[in-house]
Amino acid sequence: MLETVRTRARQYFGDASPAHDWHHVERVETLAETLVDRHPSKGIDDRVVTLAVYLHDVGREREDRGAIDDHATWGAREAGRILEDVDADRETIDRVQHCVRAHRYSNDVDPETLEAKLVSDADNLDALGAVGIARVFAYGGELGQPMYDPAVPVADDETIAGATQYNHVHKKILDLPERMYTDVGRELAAERAAFVREFLERFDGEVAGDR
Repeated sequence: MLETVRTRARQYFGDASPAHDWHHVERVETLAETLVDRHPSKGIDDRVVTLAVYLHDVGREREDRGAIDDHATWGAREAGRILEDVDADRETIDRVQHCVRAHRYSNDVDPETLEAKLVSDADNLDALGAVGIARVFAYGGELGQPMYDPAVPVADDETIAGATQYNHVHKKILDLPERMYTDVGRELAAERAAFVREFLERFDGEVAGDR
């Protein structure tokens, strides 16, 4: 079942943004495996975690091109259809769908199961560290948004996501460690966030001409 679902899920990423392509899914899968391995609980259904990772962003490309409003909600429905096609049992389908609905940073669905918390943590970890920085600027460039604007300092930026990609890192990315649901997720997030802060310090020094 896992390989079949993986193959089906990958078909949804043909025209995906570099920030949300199939490589992102593969990284989240690796991170989820790390989180599962390091988590003290022995009751984790790692099959549910893996299925949810494969399916969590199947709607992302559609949202990016404006075809749908919420890729998590749409993706949960699509995940259910895919899992029904491979004869998954109802409990597995329900648990995977909850993981998909709850993974998104900006929605109001809190993960209620350990599997959903692990998927959310793995997805958020890929938005931190060196990879996270690369994804921010890749996505901003694709949208044609400014990388940095000294006329819009973070303190005066009233937008939710940040008027520039530099501001987005401050306003959204550095907030991710507070959104981790597991201790192991928080440990990895702290290390990755420290690297992001080092990057911003270096960025500020170069902009000022000091480095």
